[in-house]
Amino acid sequence: MSNALPVADAQQVRRYARELARRHPRGLAAALGLHALAAAAGLVAPRLLGDLVEGISRGVGAVTVDRVALAIAGFVVAQSVLVRFAHLASARLGERVLAELREEFVDRVLALPLSTVERAGTGDLLTRTSRDVAALSRTVRFAAPETLISALTVLLILGALVLTGPLLVLPCLLAVPVLVVGTRWYLRRAPEGYLRENAAYSDITDGISETVEGARTTEALRQAARRRARGDADIRRSYAAESYTLKLRTVFFPVAEIGYLLPVAGTLLLGGWFYLKGWANLGQVTAATLYAQQLVDPVDRLLSWLDEFQVGGASLARLLGVRAEPADAPAARPDRRPVTDDGRLAAHDVRYAYRAGHDVLHGVTLVPRPGEKLAMVGPSGAGKSTLGRLLAGVHAPRAGTVTVDGRPLSRLPLAELRTHVALVSQEHHVFIGTLADNVAMVRPDAGPAEVRAALAAVDALDWAEALPDGLDTRVGAGGHPLPPAQAQQLALARLVLADPHTLVLDEATSLIDPRAARALERSLAAVLQGRTVIAIAHRLFSAHDADRVAVVEDGRITELGPHDELVAAGGSYAALWRSWHG
Repeated sequence: MSNALPVADAQQVRRYARELARRHPRGLAAALGLHALAAAAGLVAPRLLGDLVEGISRGVGAVTVDRVALAIAGFVVAQSVLVRFAHLASARLGERVLAELREEFVDRVLALPLSTVERAGTGDLLTRTSRDVAALSRTVRFAAPETLISALTVLLILGALVLTGPLLVLPCLLAVPVLVVGTRWYLRRAPEGYLRENAAYSDITDGISETVEGARTTEALRQAARRRARGDADIRRSYAAESYTLKLRTVFFPVAEIGYLLPVAGTLLLGGWFYLKGWANLGQVTAATLYAQQLVDPVDRLLSWLDEFQVGGASLARLLGVRAEPADAPAARPDRRPVTDDGRLAAHDVRYAYRAGHDVLHGVTLVPRPGEKLAMVGPSGAGKSTLGRLLAGVHAPRAGTVTVDGRPLSRLPLAELRTHVALVSQEHHVFIGTLADNVAMVRPDAGPAEVRAALAAVDALDWAEALPDGLDTRVGAGGHPLPPAQAQQLALARLVLADPHTLVLDEATSLIDPRAARALERSLAAVLQGRTVIAIAHRLFSAHDADRVAVVEDGRITELGPHDELVAAGGSYAALWRSWHG
């Protein structure tokens, strides 16, 4: 996707991994130390067995055999205990690292400009926050510690082999060319393959979410076949991407299997020859063969988790890519001059394009008066919502300016901007928590009386108090379900509590029954007296009740004035009013 959020490169991923390691030196040292002790305890048994075989060949007594058996049992128990605590230390470290990464990712996503998120599409962000986080979770919890354990175990086994007999290390070298060539072949191709696979999942998620959310529009425009074709194409791309990575694995793993079995066969053959030549005794050959056999498991796990590392690395690159996206423009060069109490909002000669060379707004100038209610009406696709988003600071104009008290919205720090201009659209979200928390999230210091007053202002207090636990009822996923109309009232209550200078309502009562919506808007008007309200509406009673009406057509404001004057003028608004009013 051309508008997808960026992906971090390999150097950035490695830098972040080193940064995480530096943050947790004690946890990392404890986990590695325990795993090293566990691996060392596991190396004692082969050496004792080798010595026992050599001793038996020389006629040692039964007492010695019993002592060796007890010693082996003791080291096996010690290894089991150490492995248990080593895995516990690794799990704790992994959970801390994963929690940090999730928090950083959420912080960074919340700092992204809304326009950037909208251009990227919901599918890309959803895939990163769900599938990529889950894949990285497996890597952090299992792949990272298992890889460290396996690498450390391999080094210790090779060290034990050297101490047993330097010549007996030579058979293990047979596996090096096979594993090195196979691994390099795989690593040159796997990262890009997994990035394509994840991007394909983003396309599928984006297509499905668009189709579901726009199901009625798709039906009305008879575009079902086109949406199915889009879904089929996304699935074909995903299938091709997954087939490619599967092909890599079907080539790499069999080669690896051959590679790490060669040392066992080589040690038996060459070890036997060394024994016949008198270069090694029977005990050394026995111990070396057992060590070579022990190498199979850590090397197998090392190569198996290597594949998981490619998946996790691709997911981490996508998560870190959000960090590479420039933060919202207001944070870059903030204008910290104080905003006056009236917070005058003005748009002058603004132009905006979702695609270069295709403006949807053409030199629009609109200056709402402080404290007035301004309604924006017009046909679907005329540019009303786009203009509303510019006035709310969600988008920055391609040309022209949108200012509050002469300060460009794009220069206001984001936290400050939302205290002056706020947008409520048709899309609402109910967060997991109590109903009171859902309202108070815009002002965590708000008291119960203020929360109740905000709910009362949007005619929601009655049904809120009727919930099983009143305002303490848990809502959101897994909680008490709220129908869309109540979710919309909840969003409006947040807006009342936030109390900005200017409110942009983008069909904010569209999900509510028309009669109830009119009563709600009149209640809101009373509560928001003195605030500037810009209402984008498809129900013309909102325009009738407004101080002025702006008619938007083809990305331009064609009429502007009070309702009665526009009706008397006999223009577009008058025709729209007559057709709606009957």
